[in-house]
Amino acid sequence: MSKVHVFDHPLIQHKLSIMRDKNTGTKAFRELLDEIAMLMVYEVARDLPTEPVEIETPICKTTVQMLAGKPIGIIPILRAGLGMVDGITNLIPNAKIGHIGLYRDPQTLEPVEYYCKLPADAEQRELFVVDPMLATGGSASAAIRFIKQRGCHNIRLVNLIAAPEGVARIQKDHPDVNIYVAAMDEKLNEHGYIVPGLGDAGDRLFGTK
Repeated sequence: MSKVHVFDHPLIQHKLSIMRDKNTGTKAFRELLDEIAMLMVYEVARDLPTEPVEIETPICKTTVQMLAGKPIGIIPILRAGLGMVDGITNLIPNAKIGHIGLYRDPQTLEPVEYYCKLPADAEQRELFVVDPMLATGGSASAAIRFIKQRGCHNIRLVNLIAAPEGVARIQKDHPDVNIYVAAMDEKLNEHGYIVPGLGDAGDRLFGTK
């Protein structure tokens, strides 16, 4: 079963509280999401492997620890996931970025992929799939499935806020994918929104509502 990591750092919780406020405007919302993504990836990357490397400081030669193992790829789920990319690349500037877009078929209600562009060497990378909200889990599960169909298996899911229903869906469909969230909220309402949540992250991020 995949693990769920909930980050309770005071800075993350403070910034998230401001984002939840309905009176927080688009500019502040966008900046806060960027900042929280950067704080979160600091923890998401905590277990990345390192290796000893010899360098020379202005004083002497020494052995230091540098990142080893698989390089990083960031895959935002369009469109709200785009708001988390800059914060992550501030800390991991060499990460390559892919994109995946989904829509819900009005007849079957199933997620349909309309766009997927991954780094050419994505299957060799540790992939961070990012999206601010994990509500029902349907879109995130489908995105991960489509990415796996392209030969990728080293995947972590990074969300700002999650509902228990979404977490359960990912754990059922993708027990190999660990989940990283800033908050685990109470439930989904009858419209599929997270409660208490913060509304539609994409609309608030881009000012479209």
